[in-house]
Amino acid sequence: MPIQQKVAFYTLGCKLNFSETSTIARGFQDKGFTRVDFSEKADIYVINTCSVTDNADKRFKTIVKSALKQNDQAFLIAIGCYAQLKPEELAKVDGVDLVLGATEKFNVTDYINDLSKNDKGEVHSCEISDANFYEGSYSIGDRTRAFLKVQDGCDYKCTYCTIPLARGISRSDTLENVLQNAKEISERGIKEIVLTGVNIGDYGKGEFGNKKHEHTFFELVQALEDVVGIHRLRISSIEPNLLKDKTIDFVANSKTFVPHFHIPLQSGSDDLLKRMKRRYLSNTYTNRVRQIKETMPNACIGVDVIVGFPGETDAHFLETYNYLNELDISYLHVFTYSERPNTEAVLMDQVVPKNVRHKRSKMLRGLSVKKRRAFYESQLGNDLIVLFENENKEGYIHGFTENYVKVKTPWNPELVNTLHPIKLREIDEDGIVKFDFVKQPDFVA
Repeated sequence: MPIQQKVAFYTLGCKLNFSETSTIARGFQDKGFTRVDFSEKADIYVINTCSVTDNADKRFKTIVKSALKQNDQAFLIAIGCYAQLKPEELAKVDGVDLVLGATEKFNVTDYINDLSKNDKGEVHSCEISDANFYEGSYSIGDRTRAFLKVQDGCDYKCTYCTIPLARGISRSDTLENVLQNAKEISERGIKEIVLTGVNIGDYGKGEFGNKKHEHTFFELVQALEDVVGIHRLRISSIEPNLLKDKTIDFVANSKTFVPHFHIPLQSGSDDLLKRMKRRYLSNTYTNRVRQIKETMPNACIGVDVIVGFPGETDAHFLETYNYLNELDISYLHVFTYSERPNTEAVLMDQVVPKNVRHKRSKMLRGLSVKKRRAFYESQLGNDLIVLFENENKEGYIHGFTENYVKVKTPWNPELVNTLHPIKLREIDEDGIVKFDFVKQPDFVA
């Protein structure tokens, strides 16, 4: 095989997928491949798929076409959740040569014998029950923050979700390996690490190949606090029933964990939470938000919510809308319910018409804009720390404060991946916050 063959990657979906793509890409580079941008001509294109929403499935074909426009003889590989759930379906897409399931994707280079185009995609996909071992991963080089995977799979049986079918049982990285990965990330000069997984609050389960909790998520948080060289640690999505008071209290007093939580709600109606088989009711969620705000008044709290779930009446939706409107949260991630094969929900009655789903989604997205604006306004005049990103966006460099306020200042490449104390000044017309440096950097005019 020629040494300098080029490989490009495209990632759909969550932070976990980004961490895994980055690890798989390093595997290619270790074998002598050169990584290029997906918009460039490559010999191999790897698409890491997602199956959380119907839209992610549809986007796959569009991405395949864009790759083939760059090189119609390129070897196309599909990996990820959709590749595990519907391998034969992906294999039939014109141009796809190889489809790898949940356990096979980390050994992708082993499946490449030659790069000849196939008439139909070749499938290597395990039974999901075989996905019972853990593969650690983290993303570097793509952004100024790294996504560090600490857990995979899920034992929950939410009625709308295909993730357990796509990723298997809940299992965790060893604490020793997580700490080693965190150390490697910090040694590369990356200032922020985002902890990620399918159900990170379940961390510890499966750490040694069994169901015993040798370590807990709280113990993981405590141990990461002591890793030298990490400036910021951010907890990504965590279930409300698994976010404990002691973890909230620890973050409130931490020197590295930032005051930002993303907590899935899915519905403000207890009737629907039961129908979804969530493991909490709205009262638990209310208590989590209250505890965070009491210990960290300036904390940012993001919320996942699903609209249009079977059985969601107008009254249920208004219950959710009013609940979120009154709750002290900062923004919403709104998902319009879409039917997923092999889930309980797909067989449920009282199906909500798609036009109603989209109308409700639009209302909640509008509420999210209002919530984010109110949160940003509450932060004006505060002294915070910004970490700058690495893109020039229309003459500005953007960054995020520790509590996830997005800010901007005129582009200066020397600011990339640096931390600075700032005072938030005003919200610009695009919704991004302008600020003043508290201590002017030497290299900023």
